[in-house]
Amino acid sequence: MTVKSIWLRRIHKWVGLVIGLQFVLWTISGAAMALLDMETVAGGPRPEGIEAALSGEATGWRTIVDQIDLEKVEGLRLKTLLDRPVVEVRTARSTRMFDARTGEQVRITAAAARTIAQSNHPSKASPGAAKLLTERSLPVREHEPPIWQVEFADEDASTYYVSATTGAVLERRNDTWRWWDFFWMLHNMDYSDRTSFNHPLIITAGMAMAWLAVTGFWLLFRTMWRHDFAWLRRRRTRQA
Repeated sequence: MTVKSIWLRRIHKWVGLVIGLQFVLWTISGAAMALLDMETVAGGPRPEGIEAALSGEATGWRTIVDQIDLEKVEGLRLKTLLDRPVVEVRTARSTRMFDARTGEQVRITAAAARTIAQSNHPSKASPGAAKLLTERSLPVREHEPPIWQVEFADEDASTYYVSATTGAVLERRNDTWRWWDFFWMLHNMDYSDRTSFNHPLIITAGMAMAWLAVTGFWLLFRTMWRHDFAWLRRRRTRQA
């Protein structure tokens, strides 16, 4: 064996150890995510949505039109919020909601956020205080603030996140989800945002695995087979 092969085997060994540990983490995290109940991770069953229906009594539309610039409207949506029909108006710069009957603008207060969160809880548990988030955090990393954070003192330490703009329940987090998110972080190796499979660390790991495979085959042909089949050559020599 040449000096070059000796050093290559040493590097191969240590790189293999690091990649092997990562394989263990992938295996454990993948198995853990598979074993966790996904409905529990998602916060349990959601209540069925209630669609509002505009009728001749929806006298607020003219008042709504007076408050918006129709040329800049990108989308309109009719929905039910806290048992009343509302019109959600989306423009490039903002989203606002108006009472479909009166035309008054609807704002999501802390009290409204707590009521919305409770109505979406499977057991209708009593919510705690609501905290307004103005910056993104890991539980709502894919949503734009402002967001109301509503805590529950239930057995799974649930936290609901309600949009302060539309009143939609963006996420329902709990201890089961937090474990799932931890294992997800280990699995995709994104230790900051936990969202990407295309970041430098996992790309480096992939390149290291490719290098490990190539050098492993080279070492196999370069060093192992020559020694392992020496007995066959000796046997042929004796037979000759």
